[in-house]
Amino acid sequence: MNLDALKARAAAAVERERAALLDLSARIHAHPELCYDEYRAAGWLADYLESRGFAVERRAYGLPTAFAARLGSGRPQVAVLCEYDALPGIGHACGHNIIAAAGAGAGVALAAVIAETGGSVVVLGTPAEEGGGGKVRMGREGAFGDVDAAMMVHPAGLELAAMDVLAVSALEVEYRGRAAHASAAPHQGINALDGLVTAYQAIAQLRQHIRHTERLHGIITDGGQAPNIVPERAAGLFFVRAASEHRLAALKRRVEGCFHAGAVASGAEYQVRPVGDDYSEMWSNEPLVAAYRANLEPFGRTLDEAPGAAVSGSTDMGNVSKLVPSIHPMISIAPPHVALHTHEFAQYAASPEGDRAVVDGATVLAMTGIDVLCTPALRQAMAADFAQRKSTER
Repeated sequence: MNLDALKARAAAAVERERAALLDLSARIHAHPELCYDEYRAAGWLADYLESRGFAVERRAYGLPTAFAARLGSGRPQVAVLCEYDALPGIGHACGHNIIAAAGAGAGVALAAVIAETGGSVVVLGTPAEEGGGGKVRMGREGAFGDVDAAMMVHPAGLELAAMDVLAVSALEVEYRGRAAHASAAPHQGINALDGLVTAYQAIAQLRQHIRHTERLHGIITDGGQAPNIVPERAAGLFFVRAASEHRLAALKRRVEGCFHAGAVASGAEYQVRPVGDDYSEMWSNEPLVAAYRANLEPFGRTLDEAPGAAVSGSTDMGNVSKLVPSIHPMISIAPPHVALHTHEFAQYAASPEGDRAVVDGATVLAMTGIDVLCTPALRQAMAADFAQRKSTER
């Protein structure tokens, strides 16, 4: 079996689909939808894959905006993941329109050669990456049970074979006090906002004494109703991030101590609730990363591998990486100074640079998938790397 010939055919398939893929990316970008509300994006992607011969399961794994598009049969099986949710207020400032179109394109390119490679490909539509944990829920329902490799490509301001992924937990804290007239009878009130602000300040001070791989940030979602009423309710949402699930648990205990301090200082009652599932750190499978890196070279994209070249964030792809060998490379669409989750990055996600990333990303993912399908030695190395990670965690 000639791998180069198969990869050339996959690249040609992506080129044939160029117009359709760029149209998908543009439509999704122009119609941003928040987590678990991505009905149009999921529908457009499912329609596209169905029209290219995939058997598509909509509303897959109990999620209304998830899908699974399958072609081929048996093992090995390559999963290509699509994300398509946007961010509140700033649309596709994380470039998920590019992830979606590139993933669909990679799937169609693999479909063009699956009869020769054997095995199967599944394109998974994974909703709600921006805090909803769609992949976590899909994983619990068995979405990755027969998968040998899971892959996706994410746009950024750098070209990276692997993203620096932090484990993250979202915590909602609510304080309950007692309302009173803030001028006539302040002594009768218990100020819930004071409790929250005290906790916020304690967390700000805690930031001075955490590891460089840890992050704390939050917002006040309810600060009261009027200045002349002692706030009887206040609430906030906080993200806690760390380099591993183990360190995340330890840092969460310190943050919860800050919440408790706010209650003690103000006299308010408080409650802390987790928001969704925790996201894990990412186990980038090294043999699979090496295959992606080798396939990227002919595309004139130079990996940013200098010290300090990293994109730090969190993704539910980390949870997938603890189920099956996985990669989450970053493909450049913007200058390095343009950060994700900004209005400027959203503009690049609909730019010619973004379109190039759709085509290049689809092609490189498909080529890497061919390596997995056709190379038993690579699959063995991937499995060994994955087992070693599992053993180290235990």
